[in-house]
Amino acid sequence: MSPARMTASERRAAVLAAAVIEFARSGYAGTSTEAIATRAGISQPYLFRLFGTKKGLFIATYELVSDRIIAALARAGAGRTGEEALAAIGEAYGDLLQDPELLRVQLHGFSAAPGDEDIAATCRRTFEALWHLVHERTRLPDEQVRAVIATGMLLDVISAIDPLSVPAVRAGGFRPAPGTTTAVRAASRALRAAPAAPRSDVAAVSAGPSSSSRLRSGTGGGERPPADPRP
Repeated sequence: MSPARMTASERRAAVLAAAVIEFARSGYAGTSTEAIATRAGISQPYLFRLFGTKKGLFIATYELVSDRIIAALARAGAGRTGEEALAAIGEAYGDLLQDPELLRVQLHGFSAAPGDEDIAATCRRTFEALWHLVHERTRLPDEQVRAVIATGMLLDVISAIDPLSVPAVRAGGFRPAPGTTTAVRAASRALRAAPAAPRSDVAAVSAGPSSSSRLRSGTGGGERPPADPRP
C-alpha cells in the first residue's frame, strides 16, 4: 500500500520546518531555496507555488518562529502578574535558548531588515507583540520592560556566539557553568534580575496596539527564483 500523499497544508508545514533549519544556518541571503526544497522533499517550483518568492518564505519562517516564542512566553506568564510573571517569562526564555535555530532565525531577520522594508516591517510587528506581552503580563514600569527585553536580546547574541566564550561581566552578570546547556539555562536568570534602565540607555519600543502576524499564504514582494541571491 503506497503512503498517503501529503496535503498542501502538510507540505507547507514541512517546507517551513526545513526553512527554519536552513535559514538558521545561513541566513536570508546565504540560504538557497534549492537546499530548502531538497530538505523538505519537494521541487523548487512547488516551493514557489506555496510561498511565491524566497522573501515570502523567509517572512513566513520568521513569523512562525516569532509566534512560537511569543506563545511560549504567553503560556509561562498566564495567570501571573508583576515579578512572578517576570520570573516565569524569564525561565521560559531560558528554555527557548536551548533551541538555537529559533533564535538564530530571529537574529537573521534583524540582520536582513535594514536592506528590506517588508522584512523590517515584520520584525517591527513581532517586536511590538513581544513588548505588549511582557507589559500586559507583568504590569511593570516601561523602563523595566525595556530592560527585560534588552537583556533578552543580549542573551540571544550571547547564545549565538557561544556563552562559554563570553566573559561573565559582558553577559549581564551570569556566570557560565561547565557545559553549554547549563550555561545557557543559567543565563535566563539575568532576565528575572534585570534592573530598570534609564530611557537614554535603552531605545524605546513602540507601544501601539499590535499582535504577531499570522502566517501568510506565500504572498509578498521580491523577485521570482532568478532574483534569489543563491537560486
